[in-house]
Amino acid sequence: MKPPPFTYCDPESVDEAVALKSEFGVGALVLAGGQSLLPMLSMRLVRPRALIDINKIGDLQRIEHRDGVLEVGAGVRQYELEDHTTVGALVPLLPEAAGCVGHIETRHRGTVGGSLAHADPAAELPCTAVALHAVLVVQGRSGTRALAAQDFFRGRLTTALEPDEVLVAVRYPVPPPTAGHGFVEVARRAGDLALAGAAAVVDLDGDGRIAAASVGALGIADTPVRAAEVENALIGEAPAEETIARAAQRIVPSVTSQDDLHATLAYRRHLAPVVVRRAVAAAVAHAREMRNGT
Repeated sequence: MKPPPFTYCDPESVDEAVALKSEFGVGALVLAGGQSLLPMLSMRLVRPRALIDINKIGDLQRIEHRDGVLEVGAGVRQYELEDHTTVGALVPLLPEAAGCVGHIETRHRGTVGGSLAHADPAAELPCTAVALHAVLVVQGRSGTRALAAQDFFRGRLTTALEPDEVLVAVRYPVPPPTAGHGFVEVARRAGDLALAGAAAVVDLDGDGRIAAASVGALGIADTPVRAAEVENALIGEAPAEETIARAAQRIVPSVTSQDDLHATLAYRRHLAPVVVRRAVAAAVAHAREMRNGT
């Protein structure tokens, strides 16, 4: 099929993009990488009045580190999270998760902001945003505002963006250098959307106990899930296998996805604690390596 007719707009600044969003309102869609949007257009699942192409906006393609925060522009390509030296050194969970996004060809076009704004609950980057306590920066007619990742995702393919707003950047607090990370997902084939997945960041204290833990899960609900109950069960504990496994079971009540063509609710309830356990165990192993300087 062919896309429906629309007005094509090619702004060169964020202010211009915001003005266009204000002009067309809910009838405007933003084109970044187009890896999700273009197939939806071709199948006429969406019928925008206007398509706002943000690829010329250089301000959206920056990666900067300052004051303990890694800021990634919404227009940064997903493969850059894998290849960028600063990203890998400061927030190593990002390149590990980004490597699971689709295929290398799609990651060379897909953008960080595009994945976040699309808000697919089975996608990797929304999950890592939640697990890393990221802040999403959006700009509209009234100015700029910052939203915690957990508040940005409102439902399946639904976000807190207002009709006149554009996502401009995501800010990741840099974890302590002693923290370890883990990312695990299960999919039918490499590159497919995950049936379930988990991201974890863990820091250990001098006695080897879990001093801090942050866990996110994907593919199990209408939004990426912050696994607070799992975190609470881990903090202060020695990271033995049985302790991690017992804590991982606390994710089960958060599994609310209904049966679909890919998996049943019962299977995802079985799978969710498995991926959480593996992600936390990987994060603990990395944290021990960091503590031991290996």
